[in-house]
Amino acid sequence: MVRVKINEKLTEKEMKKVCVIGGGAAGLMAAYAAAEKGHEVALFEKNEKLGKKIYITGKGRCNFTNDVSVEEFLPNIVRGEKFLRGALYAFSPQNTINFFENNGLTVKIERGNRAFPASDHASDVTKTLEKACKKAGVKVFLNEKIEKICTTMPNIIPMSDIEGGTSRDVIPMPRIAKIISDKNEYFCDEVIVATGGISYPSTGSTGDGYEFARVHGLKVTDLKCGLCGLNVKGNELKSLQGLALKNVSFTIKHKNKVVSDGFGEMLFTHFGVSGPIVLSASSLINRLPMEELTAFIDLKPALDMQTLDKRLLRDFDKYKNKQISNALIELLPQKLIAVVLFKSGILETQTVHSITKEERGRLLSVLKAFPIKIAGLRGFEEAIITSGGVALSEINPKTMEAKKIKGLRFCGEVLDVDAFTGGFNLQIAFATGYLAGLSIEG
Repeated sequence: MVRVKINEKLTEKEMKKVCVIGGGAAGLMAAYAAAEKGHEVALFEKNEKLGKKIYITGKGRCNFTNDVSVEEFLPNIVRGEKFLRGALYAFSPQNTINFFENNGLTVKIERGNRAFPASDHASDVTKTLEKACKKAGVKVFLNEKIEKICTTMPNIIPMSDIEGGTSRDVIPMPRIAKIISDKNEYFCDEVIVATGGISYPSTGSTGDGYEFARVHGLKVTDLKCGLCGLNVKGNELKSLQGLALKNVSFTIKHKNKVVSDGFGEMLFTHFGVSGPIVLSASSLINRLPMEELTAFIDLKPALDMQTLDKRLLRDFDKYKNKQISNALIELLPQKLIAVVLFKSGILETQTVHSITKEERGRLLSVLKAFPIKIAGLRGFEEAIITSGGVALSEINPKTMEAKKIKGLRFCGEVLDVDAFTGGFNLQIAFATGYLAGLSIEG
């Protein structure tokens, strides 16, 4: 096996040898930060190109951060808010935007403070990161899979040999020694693991980092799909496939306690429901038992029950001699009418004037709480992120270093942190990656 030294022109005295595993958002930023500080850095990516998952982010446009203050950012974190506070202050959304602009990327801000490359090409985000890394002196190894991280125990120093000491020995912390790939082995002082999660496995996210953590005695929390669609039970919503709803509320309860309550857009699909408010809801419920959840859509959240009833009565009066299915055309999308009436126990062919007060009450209840029977989450093949990962209790939030292994750091999606859509997860990757690289002492 060939032993390779990184950037031999740089002396060991001047800097540390840093190996970054994973060439995604977190890994690229970590490599850049470490190299900019003066360390010699090698970045390893098992794919044929860097940033493979970045290319498909935001439907190929890449919403890479959200242009808000750190304090406005924090409520959008689902898990790890306290842990991430320091990283976000060290490398804020504005720092991220400045980084890209200073490295030649034209940035635009869209609705919801979402930052995109002006070109609408996600590839430009990756190219900018790659260019910055190259300029900083990062050496990139593509098509190379890291298989093992090796540590060594430093020599035990007897306290009796230290002036004023005791006879007890100092118990040392394991230190990084080298990494082994499917091609070579590399001696290094520091390793930054930025291998991502297990969502979109076709991009190379196959959970390598979790195994690196487990092998070194670090706890990894249960892995769940995050920011994904929801499967629904039965076939009663099949006819709604393709229907998009705007300005609706989607509420999920666990044992009568509200665990998710979102307002905005959603979509009916071949498997159930999706869209922005559903994706956010999935990350809030993914650690709860699905069979204990109840979900409802408020189709008219701007109207309370009494106001909606008055609106319904006006439509009923206007269409009193028509079938009820025709009387709701101003209130609901055509595709939704039949399903709403079915759930209300009203026949589509009933004339409006034959609708009883009780039936109208049932109709109102469905309009304000259209029931959805959740069967479960969609799979990791479709989940935008992985929820769960290396336990935060194992990591120093000021340095991203494992508390048990000197020189072993984790950043990005491999950690048990996640957030809502809107550029928040990529910002977390950039912030934790930057802090991991920056905190390596010379």
